[in-house]
Amino acid sequence: MVNATDETRDRVRELVRQVLASVPAEPQETPARPQTHEPEHVVVNSLRDKLAAEWDRDESSKLLLTEDDIRGLDHGARLRVNEKVKFTPLAADIIQEKAIQLVKKATRTTSIKVRSVAIGADHGGFKAKEALKAKLAERGVNVRDFGTDSEEAVDYPDFAHAVARAVGAGHVDAGILIDGAGIGSAMAANKVPNARAAQCYSTALAKNSREHNSANILTLGAGQNSIDEMWQIAETFLSTEITEDRHKKRVAKIDAIDRQYRK
Repeated sequence: MVNATDETRDRVRELVRQVLASVPAEPQETPARPQTHEPEHVVVNSLRDKLAAEWDRDESSKLLLTEDDIRGLDHGARLRVNEKVKFTPLAADIIQEKAIQLVKKATRTTSIKVRSVAIGADHGGFKAKEALKAKLAERGVNVRDFGTDSEEAVDYPDFAHAVARAVGAGHVDAGILIDGAGIGSAMAANKVPNARAAQCYSTALAKNSREHNSANILTLGAGQNSIDEMWQIAETFLSTEITEDRHKKRVAKIDAIDRQYRK
């Protein structure tokens, strides 16, 4: 016997199908038809856009998705989801009707290889610093916080210098610096002996900076990445090591150049 709840759900599903069927498809341009509209835009920030192009919406932080989380996605859109996600019946119907592609976020299995980290940020990176500091502590990393301690305006070179000095002297295994773009902090940190700061906007760059360049300080841009992205970048950075002799030889040449100009 069909109960009232099942009947209501069937009516809602049928209504969704009717609404989706009534939406007109956008006309496709043929080669013979001249294009009179302006180009959409030119992509400049290629690193960030390339990351974003992997999916149209990211809902990977949720374990249950409802129709509200799916609403607004185009037909065939790519939705990033947690690998353990569950869907409400109506959300599952919309995904099927609109042929939405699910991009599952795999569980990270990286293992942080450092025991201590110096961290610092200016006012623009303060919130991100606090978030990353908490995540590092959860992973058992000993964190030395060199400030700043609020969102009141400060000068990033002061904090970059303090963190780089701790790393260069061997007081900590690695450093993390966060300002608006990550550029200024990298410049300041690299003035300190034995500091090799790398500005990274993706996990690929973080991995490369460690494997190939033996970077010991990661600089991040709070205006370039979300806190979740910054944590993934930092985790990759701290979980990677330089191992191949050919890369070690090249890093030794970098150090030799540095010593030449410090005489």
